[in-house]
Amino acid sequence: MAAAASSVVPWKLKPTSFREGKGNIQTIRKNIPTTTVIVVPVARLFGAATFEESKLSVMYLGLDEKRNPGKIRILPRIYTLTHSDLTAKLTLAISHTINNSQLQGWYNRFQRDEVVAEWKKIKGKMSLHVHCHISGGHSLLDIFANIRYYIFSKELPVVLKAFIHGDGSLFNNYPNLQESLVWVYFHSNIPEFNKVECWGPLKEANGPINMAMDAMDGSF
Repeated sequence: MAAAASSVVPWKLKPTSFREGKGNIQTIRKNIPTTTVIVVPVARLFGAATFEESKLSVMYLGLDEKRNPGKIRILPRIYTLTHSDLTAKLTLAISHTINNSQLQGWYNRFQRDEVVAEWKKIKGKMSLHVHCHISGGHSLLDIFANIRYYIFSKELPVVLKAFIHGDGSLFNNYPNLQESLVWVYFHSNIPEFNKVECWGPLKEANGPINMAMDAMDGSF
C-alpha cells in the first residue's frame, strides 16, 4: 500500500522528554539550561537516508533472548535509538524500559535526536508507538522546529528498518508484527508540530496515511 501524505490525528501533547516508567513511556517536562551554543540542531539526525546494516549496533538490556531465543516476550518491549555525529553509527537498545544511559550528557539533551518506541497491545491488536522530540526545552529547538519535523519525517523509515533489523529475533518468532500499525508522536510546544500520525503497517511504513481515530485507544 502506498502511503500518501494525509491529515493526521491531532492531540494536545505537551513539550516533553521521556523517562522510565513501569514498562511504559511516560512524559515529563524537562528544563534544559539556556546556554550560548554554536551547534545548530538541524543537521541530519540519522546519517544517510538509507539504512546501512554496518552502521547499526544493537544492545539487549535486561533480556535473556540470546540465551533463550525460543522464549521471546513481546511485552514490555521498548526501543531507544540514538545517532553519533562523530561515527555516523546508530545505537539501538532493546529493553523493558527506556535506556536513559544513551541520553545522558549535555550534547544529547540539547540535540534531542533520539527516537524512542514502544510495543503496545490495544483492543487485542499490537501496535508500535514511536516518539520524536521536535521542540521544547531550548529556544533553538523552537526556531528550527519546522526543519526538525521535516528531517524526522524523512528519516523515520530508516529508523523503522533499524528496529526490524536490530530486533530480528522478535520478528523471526512473530512475523505478523510487521503487519502492526505504526503511530508516530511528534512532541513540540508549537501546536503545528505537536501531533500524532498513523504511518500504516510497519513492513511498508514510509509516511502518514489516513486512519480513523477510533483505530486507536485515545488514552495516551
